[in-house]
Amino acid sequence: MSTTTPTAPPASGAAPKAALFHPTVARLTYRALLGRRRAMILFALPALLVIIAVAVRTLTGADDTTAGAILGTFALGTMVPLIGVIAGTGAIGPEIDDGSVVYLLAKPVPRPTIIITKLLVAIGVTVAFSAIPILLAGFLLNGNSQQIAVGYAVAAAIASIAYSALFLLFGTITRHAVVFGLVYALVWESLFGNLVPGARTLSIQQWALALGQKAAAEGAISSDVQLPLAVGLLVALTAGATWYASRRLKALTLAGEE
Repeated sequence: MSTTTPTAPPASGAAPKAALFHPTVARLTYRALLGRRRAMILFALPALLVIIAVAVRTLTGADDTTAGAILGTFALGTMVPLIGVIAGTGAIGPEIDDGSVVYLLAKPVPRPTIIITKLLVAIGVTVAFSAIPILLAGFLLNGNSQQIAVGYAVAAAIASIAYSALFLLFGTITRHAVVFGLVYALVWESLFGNLVPGARTLSIQQWALALGQKAAAEGAISSDVQLPLAVGLLVALTAGATWYASRRLKALTLAGEE
C-alpha cells in the first residue's frame, strides 16, 4: 500500500510572491485614461490620420514616397508621442495631482506592481490608438507596398513602450508632466532631432525606426541609429524609467506616512 508524503505548509511569516499585474489597478487606470476628455483626443488623432490617408489615396493614388512621408512625419513623429503623453502621464499623474493616489497607496499592493500595471495599461492604450491606426493608414495609402505599413506599425508599437515608460516617470516626478512630455516629444524630437544630427541618437523615434527598418523592405524606412544600439537604448530607457518611477512612488508613500 503506497503512502503519500503530505506537503509541508508554508512557513509562518513567509510573504506571498508579489504579482506584477493587479487587475483592480488596471481597471481603474483604464477608466481614468478612457474618460470623456482624454478619449476624445485619443480618438481624434487616429481618425485624422485615417481621413488624411483616404484623402491622399483618393487624390493622388498609391505612392510609396507619400505614404512614407505621412506615416513617418505625422503618424510616428507627431501622433504617437502625443498619444504617449496622454496615456503615460494620464496613467498616474492626475491621481497624484488630486491626492487620490493616497487611497491606492493605502492598499496592500506593492509599489512596483502599481507602476508595472499602470505601465502595461498605458502601453496597451498607446499601441491601440497609434500602431493599429498606422497599420490601417498604411494599407489605405499604398496597400502595404514594400512593407511600409507593417514597418511603421512595428516602429509605433516599439515607440509606444518607451514613450509610456518615460511619460509615466514624468507623471511621478513632476506636476507638470504633460508639459515635460510635450517638450520632449515636440521640441527635442521634432525640432532638435531634425536640425541637430547628433540629437537623433537620443530620440525614441529613431530607436523605433531602427526596428521598423528591419520589418520593412530594404530601403523603405531609414534610421540614424544602428539596430543593436537602438535595442539596447530602448531596453535601458524602459527598464530604468520603470525602476525609478517605482522608487519615486515609494518615496511618495513615505512622505504621506510621515
